[in-house]
Amino acid sequence: MRISVILVLFVLVLTGASCEDKKSKQKTTEPQTVEKVADSTPEQKAKAENEKLKKKAGSIIESQAELIPFLTEYGKKNPETRVRIKTKFGNIEIQLYRDTPLHRANFILLVKQGYFDDTMIHRNALDFVVQGGNSDGYETPKKRQRIGNYLIPNEASSNHTHVRGAFSAAKYLEQNISDASSPFEWFIVVPERGAHHLDGEHTVFGRVIKGMDVVDEINKLKTDDNEWPIENVYLEAELIK
Repeated sequence: MRISVILVLFVLVLTGASCEDKKSKQKTTEPQTVEKVADSTPEQKAKAENEKLKKKAGSIIESQAELIPFLTEYGKKNPETRVRIKTKFGNIEIQLYRDTPLHRANFILLVKQGYFDDTMIHRNALDFVVQGGNSDGYETPKKRQRIGNYLIPNEASSNHTHVRGAFSAAKYLEQNISDASSPFEWFIVVPERGAHHLDGEHTVFGRVIKGMDVVDEINKLKTDDNEWPIENVYLEAELIK
């Protein structure tokens, strides 16, 4: 089905990605090449490439068709697997899985692009999930437009299930029969029993290795009728070296 860019952006920005069958509240230039750096380390080359990406006037990922080759190549050049999510309640450290390569590469891209900074915990379902990666501000849709309009193919497997502390990708419910993932929104499973009814439908691409006490504290916060925390919980994300 062909969908106009305007409609897709409207769906991705104004409707929430969900980890269950409900909606959450919502409020070109030519490709640039990376300059060669003499005797540079892989880290320096990756940094130079990311600086180039930041300067692009159009979307970094311009179409769904180029998504897999782009993320595959990006993943090779950006091998990081650990991320720290910072909140006013403390830090949450995430280990990303290498056997979900598209999701890992995409998340690293978003962290390096500063996408998650000033986003919020926008869904807090008691004894179920804490969900982040969106906000009610004006900057978030601008960041999404700059990064691109796409969905990530489902990479779910029996190797990684929705146990407590699972770091999983949210998804959009509309026109998504393949269970493709939102590139921007994620959730953490809270209960000891896990949330295994989500297995297969959502891609678990990491786990919390430190800070589940922070997740538990956030999960106790009061919410409105749409499970949006009444107390704003802003986020920042950075790589752990």
